[in-house]
Amino acid sequence: MTPTTYGQLIQFLREELDVPDDSIAIAKRHCEQDPGPFPMVLWQYGLVTLEQLDQIYDWLETA
Repeated sequence: MTPTTYGQLIQFLREELDVPDDSIAIAKRHCEQDPGPFPMVLWQYGLVTLEQLDQIYDWLETA
């Protein structure tokens, strides 16, 4: 994921899915310590629902 796409993903999470900044920060910290797909980290920690995870991957396909 490019830095531009990553920034746009964060914006999508905040504006379209109403994911709180605290949740995004938790996922970012985890990815820094143990790299993995950011959307999956959000889901694994219960920060997004399975439906939201689908929306994230749909968005990534079109980004």
